[in-house]
Amino acid sequence: QVQLVESGGGLVQAGGSLKLSCAASGRTFSRYTMGWFRQAPGKEREFVAHITWSSGNTYYANSVKGRFTISKDNAQNTVYLQMNSLKPEDTAVYYCAAAPLLALTPPQYDYWGQGTQVTVSS
Repeated sequence: QVQLVESGGGLVQAGGSLKLSCAASGRTFSRYTMGWFRQAPGKEREFVAHITWSSGNTYYANSVKGRFTISKDNAQNTVYLQMNSLKPEDTAVYYCAAAPLLALTPPQYDYWGQGTQVTVSS
């Protein structure tokens, strides 16, 4: 059974940092793209960043470029999202997801975690 389990969310002041983790299990993800998405209340789920498991290539949404860093630990089968210089508009539920190809949109992702809340206070 495939599982993606996020952790690391919480409440932080504007300008602060958080590091999210996504522990993957249940299948081999070596050919997958691992993505982070977020969804704020009343808004659609939006792409944040992704990383290819095999090569480690990364891609970011313009809104987080230069502030967020996606990375992976092959030995731990875990993907991370380091979030710095957080803004109130970063407040959302953050989801980890896995896609069998290079993907930017939610329908392209096969597996999803349960999400972790990130709240940035002003």
